[in-house]
Amino acid sequence: MDNKYAKHFLMNAEDAKQYCIDKLTFFNADNKLACCEIGDGNINYVFKVWDENTGKSIIIKQADKLLRSSGRPLDLHRNKIEAEILQIEGKLAPEYVPTVYNYDEIMCALCMEDISAYKNLRTELLAGKTFDKLAEGITSFLANTLLPTTDLCMNRAEKKERVKLFTNVELCDISEDLVFTEPYYNYKKRNIITKGNEDFVKQHLYQDEKLKCEVGVLRNKFMNNTQALIHGDLHSGSIFANEDGIKVIDPEFAFYGPMGYDSGNVIGNMFFSWANKAYLDSDNTDFLNWVENSIAKVYDLFEIKLGEVYDKEVLFPFYQGEFKQRYIASVMADTMGLAGTEMIRRVVGDSKVAEVKSVPEGKVKLQMERALILTGINFIKKRSKYSCGKEIVDEFKAIVGDKL
Repeated sequence: MDNKYAKHFLMNAEDAKQYCIDKLTFFNADNKLACCEIGDGNINYVFKVWDENTGKSIIIKQADKLLRSSGRPLDLHRNKIEAEILQIEGKLAPEYVPTVYNYDEIMCALCMEDISAYKNLRTELLAGKTFDKLAEGITSFLANTLLPTTDLCMNRAEKKERVKLFTNVELCDISEDLVFTEPYYNYKKRNIITKGNEDFVKQHLYQDEKLKCEVGVLRNKFMNNTQALIHGDLHSGSIFANEDGIKVIDPEFAFYGPMGYDSGNVIGNMFFSWANKAYLDSDNTDFLNWVENSIAKVYDLFEIKLGEVYDKEVLFPFYQGEFKQRYIASVMADTMGLAGTEMIRRVVGDSKVAEVKSVPEGKVKLQMERALILTGINFIKKRSKYSCGKEIVDEFKAIVGDKL
């Protein structure tokens, strides 16, 4: 049995069932197991295994050596990174992440809690559903997992060891290109521009030197500021929600970077949900009011909770008073600038989101994309000028105008 798993191989559904029996204590040979592959991403394979008699279930996420779509080689170390950060987050914010049961370094298989009771947030918001506990949950997750992993709270030597462990060269390289380079400098010719918006993108992104300078500042910070252990890909597809709360998954892009990248990704992706309904379902005032208020609450609550965690966890006297104010102000500025880069790259880059892709070609799509791009530009250029959530939602409302 052990020899079978002595070397990495890509499992299928039958292999995954047998793996549960052979390698885990979660099931035994008497259980009537079923399995299906439920992964919808491009990097890993995700199996759900369950006992047909009891309903007891587990998730196995396995990394492969090749990208699913293109066959591009990938570093298997990414799954170890995901297992490690989920366990760290599980200690800091246990109610907001799935429990990790086991990580197999040879098979690159991460075995964890099945969170099927929660639904993909992006899909749910696209369907017009609302979640009253979203803002409260995601801001608690952010504040409780980010600040405690910084030098302000951690032993310096331990933090430096973590920086080495979470050096995520390959997946950071993807972000450095897709988020911070190609939307403004299409050197790989991979941008996908909606027909009719070519000149708009050229004028507002490719030819705006001040914008490119500000993006350069954010890019440099992303690449060089080992501030906190961040999720690295915290879009609404990595958040699962129900009426009781949220679960955050898929931290395979994790590394030590600016904490505003996580909070900015959350806020930026919520604007996609808002824009989609504003342009396609403008009579849905319940959803529009909820999403507007939720975006503002995420900004405000994150700032408040960051301050509360700071007061509890940061003890060094140099870091009190004005330093604290400047530090949190810097995180909030990063949040808005990085929300802007996320909004822009999902519109013009080759990694689209469903809220944009699903809009039919035509005038409405062109207008929606332009509104998102212009809002993103303002967030980047004016990132240090916002003082509350109302100001950031008003920025979008001023651009969209009578659509809201």
